[in-house]
Amino acid sequence: MEFILSVFQFIQGLGVAVVMPIVIFILGLCFKTGVGKSLRAGLTVGVGFIGLNLVINSLLGTSLSPAVQEMVTRFGLNLSTIDVGWPASAAIAMGSTVGLIIIPLGLVVNILMLMTNTTQTVDVDIWDYWHFAFTGALVAIVTDNMTLGIIAAVINMVIVMVLGDVTAPEVEKSLGLPGVSLPHGFTTAYAPIAIVINGLIDKIPGINKIDINMDEAQKRFGVFGEPILIGSVLGIVIGMLAGYDVTKVLTLGVSLGAVLVLIPKMAALLMEGLIPISDAASEFIQKHFQNRGKIYIGLDSAVGVGHPVTMAISFILVPLLIFLAVVLPGNTVLPFADLAVIPWMFVLITPIVKENGFRGLIVGIVVLVVGLWIATDLAPFITIAAKNVNFQMPEGATLISSICDGANPLTWVLVRLHNFGYIGTGIGAVIAVAMALWNRTRIKKEAQLLHAND
Repeated sequence: MEFILSVFQFIQGLGVAVVMPIVIFILGLCFKTGVGKSLRAGLTVGVGFIGLNLVINSLLGTSLSPAVQEMVTRFGLNLSTIDVGWPASAAIAMGSTVGLIIIPLGLVVNILMLMTNTTQTVDVDIWDYWHFAFTGALVAIVTDNMTLGIIAAVINMVIVMVLGDVTAPEVEKSLGLPGVSLPHGFTTAYAPIAIVINGLIDKIPGINKIDINMDEAQKRFGVFGEPILIGSVLGIVIGMLAGYDVTKVLTLGVSLGAVLVLIPKMAALLMEGLIPISDAASEFIQKHFQNRGKIYIGLDSAVGVGHPVTMAISFILVPLLIFLAVVLPGNTVLPFADLAVIPWMFVLITPIVKENGFRGLIVGIVVLVVGLWIATDLAPFITIAAKNVNFQMPEGATLISSICDGANPLTWVLVRLHNFGYIGTGIGAVIAVAMALWNRTRIKKEAQLLHAND
């Protein structure tokens, strides 16, 4: 067992840019795409992820986050719970007992769901299984029971896989990602909230007619409605709020304009590699399994971050998040290290609201408010989990939390259900099984329609 775990830890340590080409190459061979095409597809996907990471880390991470941190310092904001960021959350999750087994466990869950036709997704995003481990680690602390923590991680994954399937058609249509689903533990958790709020807005006369659409903005304002101009203007505004000098303000403006241009180009390169494998997988499934419907490749939601609406909303809401943190009653979390992951919240919200910027902002404000309360509520458990894996606490900090995954509504629901011990586990399991069975029925109906049209 130790040898098996060490193998998976080695694979995890290789990183997305190395693991993804290998996985895509193997999938290509399995679906008979050919050695040459499979190798090219895998390497193209790897290059796409390297490009995405360079843009996100070098431009977004090192430009936007410091600017907002300067705003925090400039306005003298001070809250007691420190946001340590997703890298720390991932390290805490993967350092836990649940984290040690989450990759082989997640692969088994995915295979079983594929075999039982309760998912359409081949989830190759194995390094992001840490989101499920994070939930499991917190549940293990709440219940003082590691078994319940492991079960909670599985429940989390099943729910996210179903949500990934359900939102995949919108991902294809809105984000331009054919054959892709996003079973991402952080991003996907906000989809139900977006669906509910979007439905409520539909019922409000007048409000339901408001539509801020990037395509319409570009038509109306010409070059001034293009993503590069929108990103640059928002960057300049954030830079001015941060108190930057003229040089830094202009540099931030150009940097955020570049983000809105380069991320979609990197995502397009990634899709260039994925499309042959996705098409081959769908053809294989339709030929050999009449009741399977369409098959999706499950990816990190980073591939959808670059949508202009997602980025524009995020740039507006990042400074607003700081304001909300200060004025929101009951909040103790100072957003800090995870400011750059705010766009990940909106990757699925954007397709659900049909790329309507107004609705995206409304949903965004709601999820940020709820997220701050959740991050505050989970902070004691996250702090204990960090100490359990000997995480180095920030100097002077007594409580830590994060936006990703500390503000995750699905994680919070599963953790708080376990205040009731085994009863909470049972409720979570019933919800996961019910969703999986409902998904199986939906997949079968979709398969019948697909083959009827053939």
